[in-house]
Amino acid sequence: MSLFRTKLLSPDEMEHSGLKRVLSAFDLTFLGVGAIIGTGIFVLTGIAAANLSGPAVVLSFIISGLACAFAALAYAELASAVGGSGSAYGYSYAAFGELVAWIIGWDLLLEYGVSVAAVANGWSGYFNNALTAVGLGLPDALTKAPSAGGLINLPAAGIVIALMIMLIIGVKQSTRLNTAMVFIKLLTIATFIGVALFHVEPANWSPFMPFGWFDHAADGKPIGVLAGASIVFFAYVGFDAVSTAAEEAKNPQRDLPIGIIASLLFCTLIYIVVSGLLTGIVPYTILNVSSPVAFALEKIGIHWASALVSTGVIAGLTTVMLVLYYGLTRIFFSMSRDGLLPRSFAKVNENTHTPVRAIVFFGIVISAMSGLIPLGELAELVNIGTLAAFVLVCFGVIVLRIRQPHIHRPFKNPLNPFFPILGMLSCGALMAFLPLTTWLRFGLWLALGLVVYFSYSYRNSNLATRS
Repeated sequence: MSLFRTKLLSPDEMEHSGLKRVLSAFDLTFLGVGAIIGTGIFVLTGIAAANLSGPAVVLSFIISGLACAFAALAYAELASAVGGSGSAYGYSYAAFGELVAWIIGWDLLLEYGVSVAAVANGWSGYFNNALTAVGLGLPDALTKAPSAGGLINLPAAGIVIALMIMLIIGVKQSTRLNTAMVFIKLLTIATFIGVALFHVEPANWSPFMPFGWFDHAADGKPIGVLAGASIVFFAYVGFDAVSTAAEEAKNPQRDLPIGIIASLLFCTLIYIVVSGLLTGIVPYTILNVSSPVAFALEKIGIHWASALVSTGVIAGLTTVMLVLYYGLTRIFFSMSRDGLLPRSFAKVNENTHTPVRAIVFFGIVISAMSGLIPLGELAELVNIGTLAAFVLVCFGVIVLRIRQPHIHRPFKNPLNPFFPILGMLSCGALMAFLPLTTWLRFGLWLALGLVVYFSYSYRNSNLATRS
């Protein structure tokens, strides 16, 4: 039965995929930074501090970053050894077989797709605020979904279409845009750090851990440092998108591990510094706002820096959407090439060297979601999908060391299997702190995926047709 068979994408298949090798280690690192630094630092930091962790949100970021570090080492090994643009989907195919690969691929489509739509909603709010500041604000009918009293969230839908066009043009052009916007948001963060350093009031850090390590609020929702860690984990979603660029990297076996690990370490350090300073310049209790960094600067009277931060937020969220959208299309491309989804989506345009059909399909779907659906608490749904992928990737390192011991591994996970096991345990623990409703939604999505698999993918996959 094909669902129990495993596969490795051959170098010849990758070389003749139609995708063009144009990305350097620098490009890949900035792809990771572009995906990671965005919603987490500009939005979730304040919300987690006010509602879950207090000033100890610093510890929440450290715990989430540590769990991601174990997963990043696993990704780095598999990216250098297995390759392919399917990320955790491709690694699961090699380690566990077709059924598990389908489940994790289906999971990743949800993770990336909902992430782009959710960030587009946040981007729309900041963009309309900027228009309002210059007297060109849009009416509510064009900035809210129908269920929220409007007609369509036009900026959210529009930015997705604009990114769709950019991705169609070519991956190199897209990475140039990403790099430019990453520099803008890093300048923004550097400005905040430079200003905040001289306005810290140590009294704001007391009590440091007002909600303890883990507890429940009056409404039953989890609170505390560990609950905060499971929520701010959304801030790290995206470093795994680097691994989807395997077939467009110039030297993937060397550059992918560099891009994955360097971007994660750099961003974790920034998160720790910014969250510490943010709760040091204003009381954590007032940070439950949509733009806590700009809000805090307003509170201490630094208005010019607040305006600069708002500009950086727009650039930062744009890069997050761009990289996640890119990763989404490459995973979909890989699943289509394997026959698990219609093969027409694996066709690469001869001029742009991009999977145009996959890009357009998701552009239309995500644009409609962004414009017509208020996504609310879907960050938690994204988190559980990502954590599940990380657990399987860590386990995949152990399985492949046993089943395929002779594969060339340019990068090897240190202390195997100790680090992969720690990755599985830490990511699994973060999943346990998520609400029950999130687990139920995740289960429904996976159940739908199994229906699709057994009604279409099982009979049409490459492994099934070959056998």
